[in-house]
Amino acid sequence: MRARRGEGELLRAEILEAAERLLIETGDEEAVSIRAIAELVGVTPPAIYLHFADKAELIFAVCEEQFRALDRAVERAAARSTDSVESLRLRGQAYVKFGRDHPEQYRILFMGKPKAVPASFDMDRLRSTAAFDHLVDAVRACMDSGALPKRDPFPVAVELWAVVHGITSLLLAKPDFPWPPVKQLVDELLAVCCAGLRAV
Repeated sequence: MRARRGEGELLRAEILEAAERLLIETGDEEAVSIRAIAELVGVTPPAIYLHFADKAELIFAVCEEQFRALDRAVERAAARSTDSVESLRLRGQAYVKFGRDHPEQYRILFMGKPKAVPASFDMDRLRSTAAFDHLVDAVRACMDSGALPKRDPFPVAVELWAVVHGITSLLLAKPDFPWPPVKQLVDELLAVCCAGLRAV
């Protein structure tokens, strides 16, 4: 069914949904075309350009929705424990799982070439997302509990993000490598990282 005129927001949502569906089905950003998205929604390609400047902007918008979903998944996991360090470990586990469950979106968001990011996207937006703010808050909670020494929580959050991103990107890039059990791997990496932070 074609989207009726005057339903701009609805059409935009349908375009995003179709793009994400194709991204999941193909597992390849290059295989997703504006024409295929338009056919799935039931509009002409020019109708899509009324909402998105180009394919890069559209695909990135899909991935930003996934970034918000990542935040929700991590927060749900973290809420399973009232212990600040255990909660941090659960965050790391949830982050890696989400990346593995949404590989193409993760690659576009965090592993893509700079030119794949729309010119209109301000990278400071990643810093101000709820997901990153929640990580900073979680690190601050560890410091407030005495589990980590007091310091600026922002660089510590970046260091922890680098750890979980590193293992997530390796798992996605080299799925056939004989990895040890992922849960154990993530737990041990975070334990080593936290031990190092305590010693700083």
